[in-house]
Amino acid sequence: MQDTQVLLRDKDQEKKEKKIVVKWSAVKPYGFIAPLGSILFSFYMIPILLSVYFSFTDYNIIKDAKFIGLLNYRDLLTDETFKIGMKNTFFFTLGVVPIQTILSLLMASWLVSRKKRKLTEFVKGAMFIPVISSMVLISIVWRILLNGEGSPLNMIFTALGGTPPNWLGNPSIVLLVLMGITIWKNTGYFMILYIAGLMEIPANYTEAANVDGANKLEVFWYITLPLLKPTTIMVVFLGVVWSFQTFDLIYTLTGGGPGNSSMTMVLHIYNNAFKNFNAGYAMTMANILLFITAGLAIIQSKFLKKEKSEIY
Repeated sequence: MQDTQVLLRDKDQEKKEKKIVVKWSAVKPYGFIAPLGSILFSFYMIPILLSVYFSFTDYNIIKDAKFIGLLNYRDLLTDETFKIGMKNTFFFTLGVVPIQTILSLLMASWLVSRKKRKLTEFVKGAMFIPVISSMVLISIVWRILLNGEGSPLNMIFTALGGTPPNWLGNPSIVLLVLMGITIWKNTGYFMILYIAGLMEIPANYTEAANVDGANKLEVFWYITLPLLKPTTIMVVFLGVVWSFQTFDLIYTLTGGGPGNSSMTMVLHIYNNAFKNFNAGYAMTMANILLFITAGLAIIQSKFLKKEKSEIY
């Protein structure tokens, strides 16, 4: 009888230990992500929540916030500068993203096809230098290249018998100039992403296509491009987000001018928050930008899931 009781107690103790182990194994993963999760919550979620709250207030950083409801959002409807900034931001994005995506794909395909050669290694390094360079430094360099009669680019125009345009002072071309600089800076980064995607494509796919008589263009169009869809989705998404967040280049080179011809949403947010001291209204615009970016992130994640399910 005593042996039976001892055996039952041992079984109960063993069950309790198993439950503890199971509970610990369920909690353990959360312990690993807790430090990073607390950082993300502190520096991302809390500021977002505060931004949403202050967008319903009259707040200028100096005085206490005063709740005003939806007045800030109503003012957006009549804010012409905000409308211009949104239009310029969309135009900037529609111009930059397709060109830099196509250029980075073509450059990556050319570099991978040439394998490891001195020229390809040089091109990789040269294309990546703008990526790792500070945008403020790049802006200063391009200001020297574009501004004044003694600038190198204007001297070339003059030597060829042409009249150099006012690159940063002409409202009709200033945004195009800023788009060109952005494409030049970002293409190297997306080129590296495409190189990584191309190197993951099994060689037997292209070899089988070559055996069947497919030429290089057909292999690229029917095999390489479809297999690069996940990479392309990522490149397009990052390009769109970066274009929507463009600030330092425009702030350093033009400040949104001449007039508001190069004004963007982020620059208008900055001006309201730190120049006009209208932080509540600036956070209202920031929430609109956050909503657009979050929508793009959801669309991108759905496209990625769809592509993964089709591939696997």
